[in-house]
Amino acid sequence: MDRDNRPTRPRTAAALDPSVWKISAVAVLGSLLAQLDATIVNVSLSSLAQDLHSTLPVIQWVTSGYLLALTFVLPLNGWLVDRIGGKALYLWCFSVFTISSALCGLAWSANSLIGFRILQGVSGGLLAPMAQMMMKRAAGDQFTRIAGYAAFPILLGPLLGPVIAGAILHYTSWRWLFLVNLPVGLLALVLALRFLPDDREERKQRELDWLGLLLLSPGLALVLFGAERIGRHTGLVAMAAGFVLLVGFLRVEKRKAEHALIDLGQFRSRTFAVASVAQFLSNGVMFAGQMLIPLFLIEACGQSPAMMGWLLAPLGLGMMLTFPSLGLLTGRFGARAVATGGAALALCATLALAWLAGRGLDLFVLVPALFVRGMGQGAVGLPAISVAYASIERRDLPMATTTLNIVQRLGGPTLTTLCALFLAWMLETHGGSGEPHAWVFAFLLLAALHALTVLAAAGLPRRARG
Repeated sequence: MDRDNRPTRPRTAAALDPSVWKISAVAVLGSLLAQLDATIVNVSLSSLAQDLHSTLPVIQWVTSGYLLALTFVLPLNGWLVDRIGGKALYLWCFSVFTISSALCGLAWSANSLIGFRILQGVSGGLLAPMAQMMMKRAAGDQFTRIAGYAAFPILLGPLLGPVIAGAILHYTSWRWLFLVNLPVGLLALVLALRFLPDDREERKQRELDWLGLLLLSPGLALVLFGAERIGRHTGLVAMAAGFVLLVGFLRVEKRKAEHALIDLGQFRSRTFAVASVAQFLSNGVMFAGQMLIPLFLIEACGQSPAMMGWLLAPLGLGMMLTFPSLGLLTGRFGARAVATGGAALALCATLALAWLAGRGLDLFVLVPALFVRGMGQGAVGLPAISVAYASIERRDLPMATTTLNIVQRLGGPTLTTLCALFLAWMLETHGGSGEPHAWVFAFLLLAALHALTVLAAAGLPRRARG
């Protein structure tokens, strides 16, 4: 009904209520800020390690800890929305995100910064799924149209992140990487209070698999922590304890079935399992590359942080150009061809980076390689998600969404930690950051992970069914 109590006609695509756009703008602001924070710090690890007197394997936890925290809170999203309401949860998340950003900017050591980043990741991890949920509630059957527009500013994250980080590091302290979030966070809180609808009447009680959550989170953290210290007794003990917790998690989840944190029965579907592996690897090589490439440009090539930020812009631009055309490409060639082709492009571009590491910086090779890598990376995720969703029953969509998001996001910290450890070992073996062989082998490892992504994408069905 309209305000004058006259019956409304069904809305056309051109007659969306203005409130839908306002709610979507608030939602996208949160998702964009979380995406920016996941990329903006990645290109600053060398500066952080130097200023905080830390090593690369330790300081990379500023990124890995954030990504792990993003992953661990995903299962809490739906439960918290049902418990306290979407608007209240969004306000709490952005408040904590803003406060933790200030704490990161005031950090006095590597360990304090890692701790505050984990707190930031806990709140930021709920912002992205909250954005999707709020837009879906507001737009209804127009969600696809709204999501298409909303994806564009979120895709700016990989493009703007390196440029913003480079400018900040060039002109000011690394602390402003986090302090710039304060005015944006305050603006988002004001807009959320003004435009988000009150949804307290939609709250309800819902069970959460606390045991599964408590086994999965510390289990993965201990495995990654132990991998960082694999040459020491504490590292071996941590890895052993982590594997014990993960085995316990798998046993608990198998017993709980549909009430579990992750329904392992979904992986009996070959399509769902292969798509999950492709998501894990695709997200992992993306974040591992965002760690390796900036370090290479600064440490091995002697580029300034500001110049490094601009040099990385083609990577984000390639992703931006690919994403809008994925619907057309998958409709014409099929999900498997698009995902495999994208993964293969990213592999070739990474091999070009390995060649570049051995020969010296050449912008005529670097810029096209980064652009092609961005294009390839952008073409893997969405086709894999599409075939995964098409392989399950409609009633299983909520659990499948949680499972896919957890598996996908675990790829980032896992492969970033692996590449950081390997790079640190190679630098130590070859005598410093100026030695090209260390960087060549690091990029070859990244290329090998890209090759695994190609194999996983090739195992997808040609087209999504259902």
